[in-house]
Amino acid sequence: YVLWRGLPNISWKLLSTSPSYLEDNIGILPDILNTLYIVLATLVAVLPLGVGAAVYLSEYAKNKKVVAAIEYAAETLSGIPSIIYGLVGMLFFCQFLSLGTSLIAGALTLVIMNLPTVIRTTQESLRTVPQSYREGAFALGAGKWRVIRTVVLPCSVDGIMTGCILSVGRIVGESAALLFTAGFAHAVNGPIDGLGSAGATLTVALYVYAKEQGEFGAAFAIAAILMILTLIINLSAAFAGSRLRGRRER
Repeated sequence: YVLWRGLPNISWKLLSTSPSYLEDNIGILPDILNTLYIVLATLVAVLPLGVGAAVYLSEYAKNKKVVAAIEYAAETLSGIPSIIYGLVGMLFFCQFLSLGTSLIAGALTLVIMNLPTVIRTTQESLRTVPQSYREGAFALGAGKWRVIRTVVLPCSVDGIMTGCILSVGRIVGESAALLFTAGFAHAVNGPIDGLGSAGATLTVALYVYAKEQGEFGAAFAIAAILMILTLIINLSAAFAGSRLRGRRER
């Protein structure tokens, strides 16, 4: 039904223009760019943090109780409703750190939300690397970090990519947390300036058009775009996951 209502309303004008109340024009170009900015900003932060934490927990941490506690905390974080993340992000990033309502505040909030996913998928991928690979590298005189960098991580790329793809899917589909932190503005800004200013992503624009302006044609068009993006992202994650399972079975 969403595709039936939304696809006929998708046009080049909708995708390539900005909304203008004077010209009675609805365009979602700013929302597309804001979504892209917030995805890139979130991934730039969450991937190093998540992969680094997973490497530490899997390769360096010796205290099993500490590892179990951290893993339990990460699992707990992944189950918290996103609107609570939005409230915390608004209080901490927007007000306490004085970032204001901005894309960077939204991205930092999404970093916290997606960190457990990246940690979990990377850990699972690291565990599929045979111990014999590590032992062989150690036997050749390689140090701990070199073994991780040249043997373990390259063998774990599929799992890391799965976590990255799943994070992109959650970022693209997130709205509740961004309502509190990123705002509703439909302005086109550069990548650097844009992160410091408020901006609506596609999901927030969907809410605005459907709830506040009654523009259901545009709302269904955005919903159809989001459904197609989600399908592509899920298929990509399934493909990466199947490669990971195939390697595990071998």
